[in-house]
Amino acid sequence: MSDIIKNRYDFILLFDVQDGNPNGDPDAGNLPRVDAETGMGLVTDVCLKRKVRNYVQIKNENKKPYDIFIKEKAILNNLIKEATEQEINKGKEKGDKTESARKWMCENYYDVRTFGAVMTTGENAGQVRGPIQFTFARSIDPIIALEHSITRMAVATEKEAEAQNGDNRTMGRKSTVPYGLYCTHGFISAHLANQTGFNENDLDLFWEALKNMFDQDHSAARGMMSTRKLVVFKHNTALGNAPAHQLFDLVKVERNDKTKSSRAFSDYSVKIDRSKLPEGVELIEMV
Repeated sequence: MSDIIKNRYDFILLFDVQDGNPNGDPDAGNLPRVDAETGMGLVTDVCLKRKVRNYVQIKNENKKPYDIFIKEKAILNNLIKEATEQEINKGKEKGDKTESARKWMCENYYDVRTFGAVMTTGENAGQVRGPIQFTFARSIDPIIALEHSITRMAVATEKEAEAQNGDNRTMGRKSTVPYGLYCTHGFISAHLANQTGFNENDLDLFWEALKNMFDQDHSAARGMMSTRKLVVFKHNTALGNAPAHQLFDLVKVERNDKTKSSRAFSDYSVKIDRSKLPEGVELIEMV
């Protein structure tokens, strides 16, 4: 097992979508999420964490210590019960049993020691606050959500076929964003990593996931999504050497020609002011 991380990190992730829906809103007919006041597109932190989980799950095939706790069709209480029934928990008082179960979950589930989890829905394995957190991703410019009519050359039931008089076509709707460049900010706490056991190998896997997660998440609904830029600020201390917002302000993303609609990443320029980088902070362009 590698060493627990000892440095604070802040990072900026730029990703884009072309002719797809990066994160549908179920309360709005699955339309792309949008800030109603500004028209900026939104992607939730939960959506981004899901993509990281999926990448880790695919790469490691649910093998411990890189298993995933929050995964499709998982029954969480059964997984929590597994932790409380481990040999290390036998014969312990209630408080010690909960702490041992919490530790076991952190050791065996990558997403628990990375993002944290609430594990009190059945058997009590405590709560974990993870060292890595995302903000909502927000598009650089306002987005336009388009709706398209689509047809299916089939029906689901014989009753539908009879109603169509043999014309087995049904209509549907599909929502897309022609193009959007999104930016999310992230934070990695060495203090919380020490509590969950998040180590250097876990960190390397996280960076790998951010670079490649969209390539393992293609679907007809999401169109073309890609990681375009990953800028990491590594502090030489656990507490950090500068406020995160001060570091994020060093990265500027601007549209090259504001008179034209953007339709590709090449329509933007990413500029980083390295001259104002605070002492004790290393800037790493991973993508």
